[in-house]
Amino acid sequence: MLANPRRRIERVVATRNAAARLPEGVDAQIHDPDAIDRMLPPGAVHQGLALRAWPLEPLDLDAACAPADARPVVVLDAITDPHNVGAIFRSAAAFGARAMILQDRKAPPLTGTLAKSAAGAIELVPEVRVVNVARTLERLDGLGYLTVGLTGETETTLAEALADPRPVALALGAEGKGLRPGVLDACARAARIPIEAAMDSLNVSNAAAIALYAAAQRR
Repeated sequence: MLANPRRRIERVVATRNAAARLPEGVDAQIHDPDAIDRMLPPGAVHQGLALRAWPLEPLDLDAACAPADARPVVVLDAITDPHNVGAIFRSAAAFGARAMILQDRKAPPLTGTLAKSAAGAIELVPEVRVVNVARTLERLDGLGYLTVGLTGETETTLAEALADPRPVALALGAEGKGLRPGVLDACARAARIPIEAAMDSLNVSNAAAIALYAAAQRR
């Protein structure tokens, strides 16, 4: 967070030992561990360092994704669980995703549980908030992306869909319901991750990690 030039830091508090490990130029207020405990919500783990920061401003779709290049884009449709969204951010950062696109009314803020699950990835992968996911996929198609919706209701495998050499935008839906019909219809391709018949589906964050790995192998 401290290394992100887009992040506005309001206040940094640290123990004397933790402050000694901070980058040069970071001004921290020195407190003992108990005092820092009292500043934070119950159960928070600070390891001698805590800060208050302003939320990052989401980027505009074109600013984050145009022109299309080899990096994949991730589109989340109505995924509300902050643990899942945070884990997907982490995979997106690990496999070089260009941006994470979320529906503004149906996605959690990038704070708290989500930020902790992301393990720093929200500082690395730009966030885009959109009103209409289906129209956003159509816009990505116009920018030159191959839009692929992950679903179990197709015979086309992810490997077959990714044989198309265009940059890819991967769309994933909420667990159980999956992609909404209008969103899936807006994708140029529907694709499935082949799994054993004994299991109905994967956790959405696991599916995202597999899909991002597959997309990264093409680069």
